[in-house]
Amino acid sequence: MSLKDQWTSGADYDQWMGRWSRLLAHEFLNWLDVPAGLRWIDVCCGSGVVTEAIAECNAPASVVGVDVSSDQINFARQHRIRPNVAFKIADAMALPFADASFDIAVCGLGLNFIPDPARGLEEFSRVIRPGGTVAVYVWDYAKGARFLREFWDAAIAVDSKAGDSDQAHRFPMCTPEGLRGVFEPAKLYDLNVHALEVVTRFGSFDDYWNPLLTGQGSAPNYLATCDKKIQASIRELLRATLPANDQGVIELPARAWTIRGWRPGV
Repeated sequence: MSLKDQWTSGADYDQWMGRWSRLLAHEFLNWLDVPAGLRWIDVCCGSGVVTEAIAECNAPASVVGVDVSSDQINFARQHRIRPNVAFKIADAMALPFADASFDIAVCGLGLNFIPDPARGLEEFSRVIRPGGTVAVYVWDYAKGARFLREFWDAAIAVDSKAGDSDQAHRFPMCTPEGLRGVFEPAKLYDLNVHALEVVTRFGSFDDYWNPLLTGQGSAPNYLATCDKKIQASIRELLRATLPANDQGVIELPARAWTIRGWRPGV
């Protein structure tokens, strides 16, 4: 049985995943190419990385970041202080906002963690105005997010039970076809799917390994349940197989899939 993901520390999340979400956020916002002055909602905002990027790059009228984790929201409130930015504890499947409160709803690396993604998309669509945009991005767990794929391949080689927690197994929706499959029933139109490509750069093996010990997210949460012997075996297999250069730097390409659609109406 796969484990429930833990999101209880904004600082640890930043160390494990926030730095890569930041890279993706800028690629994502460049691709969206929307005008300034919009009212944004960033759902499943976590530590506030995407919210901050919107404030920096898009000259919004306002941005509200929401997340179900009080720890993540408290971290965001302390570290993502920007004009016209607010953070609120809220369930993505029951957003506490009136209909048509926003112009655009986004979700970075979060849709697949909503217990009912389809219900989440219904809420995203409800809180944006007619003619507004809904856009999300998720990791290509099966093939493209190599820093994750390397971990799970090593974990499964050591512990066959790790396959149940592998995000490629848990989140089959994180493909172009899978994303279209959840967006189409939400009655979002003119769907456009695009690949976001970044490079995850680790200064050393420890820079790759230590964030896996934070317990934040799928891979770190799985690792926290392993005994020391299994942890050590996974660590040493990764040390032997990750492609480090002469300076010990590890660079791995990473792909995420993004999709956007429009709420019908004028």
